Amino acid sequence: MSPDKLRYQANQIATFFASQPEAEQIEGVADHINKFWDPRMRTQLFEITDESTEGFKPMVVAALEKVRRPETVGPNN
Repeated sequence: MSPDKLRYQANQIATFFASQPEAEQIEGVADHINKFWDPRMRTQLFEITDESTEGFKPMVVAALEKVRRPETVGPNN
């Protein structure tokens, strides 16, 4: 998936959760990504955000601490 499309999707999730109570927003974004994004998408999310969080809504950036980072598996594992 292109980085722009992934960024767009993450920001759309944040837009949806912006209507929720403030205490539930970050947890909601992280929970949605953990449940519905496959490990490849989450890996790509971290590859992008480890370089820069530019273009991501602050709620997405805050939720990254709660998103499960997929384990990297080497070719011999």
